[in-house]
Amino acid sequence: MAMKRVASSAINAFASSGYLRSSSRFSRHYASSGSKKIVGVFYKGNEYASMNPNFLGCVEGGCGLREWLESKGHQYIVTDDKEGPDCELEKHIPDLHVLISTPFHPAYVTAERIKKAKNLQLLLTAGVGSDHIDLNAAAAAGLTVAEVTGSNVVSVAEDELMRILILVRNFLPGHHQVISGEWNVAGVAYRAHDLEGKTVGTVGCGRIGKLLLQRLKPFNCNLLYHDRVKMDPQLEKETGAKFEEDLDTMLPKCDIVVVNTPLTEKTRGMFDKDRIAKMKKGVLIVNNARGAIMDTQAVVDACSSGHIAGYSGDVWNPQPAPKDHPWRYMPNQAMTPHVSGTTIDAQLRYAAGVKDMLDRYFKGEDFPVQNYIVKAGELAPQYR
Repeated sequence: MAMKRVASSAINAFASSGYLRSSSRFSRHYASSGSKKIVGVFYKGNEYASMNPNFLGCVEGGCGLREWLESKGHQYIVTDDKEGPDCELEKHIPDLHVLISTPFHPAYVTAERIKKAKNLQLLLTAGVGSDHIDLNAAAAAGLTVAEVTGSNVVSVAEDELMRILILVRNFLPGHHQVISGEWNVAGVAYRAHDLEGKTVGTVGCGRIGKLLLQRLKPFNCNLLYHDRVKMDPQLEKETGAKFEEDLDTMLPKCDIVVVNTPLTEKTRGMFDKDRIAKMKKGVLIVNNARGAIMDTQAVVDACSSGHIAGYSGDVWNPQPAPKDHPWRYMPNQAMTPHVSGTTIDAQLRYAAGVKDMLDRYFKGEDFPVQNYIVKAGELAPQYR
């Protein structure tokens, strides 16, 4: 029952100020009368799909939308097949009206696909982060792009804190010892540390970054943050976090760096060989933001040399990561598939948010302002 209460109240959780004025002016978005073809792209649940009735973020769960959409006369296609000229998604591109995707199994919406999608009006991200879409092409085509802002920020912030502790305490070698039947305390202890007293810097301090700083405060860390704007003075005082205007000045101070900035043309590849070289030897890095913010080979080389003492995250470039992706095999890594923002609690929130926006779309109503990524040809500030 608790989960159902979360789902029913999730829409009300997204009441924060936004970047665009509420407007009745729309582009292709609100030619919304009649039956619509809606395509959802999600990861497969397979044998796990039936193990939890709230597992909504998979193909089988379909964000919990099927019965509701079909009762209203709409066509709902759900697939995980999203890549290549003969994939299932490609078959529906010419006549779909709405495409729903997630950051965890993203349907890459290129300018070419947008050009083919003559009926497309709305692109929805079930979750947070719409960089799998060519946003400039979407804006030029008059499309609306929206996501469920805030739906999984708690989930990601908690996951980041876990990863920091896993790296600081050198947890994984000990866990692997247990699995392999070994017992070698020295093999773990020689590089295990306390989090207390360490300097932690977050690159980007939006919703997730702020939540992370709040959760780190009880550990008595020295907290730094870099962002394009300063946080609220009261929150800055409460967390004790210090603003660093220049990224390259902050990085050498940090024992631990957490990446919390969106992927944009400005941040793509920002952690290259030269920037990593400016960081402390033995730095720990956590990246749950986007894989493409890092130079893939530069991370591999720095982990191999020991300049990066540990790298953990759940974001890759591309996704799903191919079997030969070098991050799978580099030393001192604690990588996972993209799971931080798709806990069951987060799924209930972003499924409720998607349903709310679809309902508004059918009625020709505005979305919550903060959910817009592209509206009336204008990109949200974080993507400009």
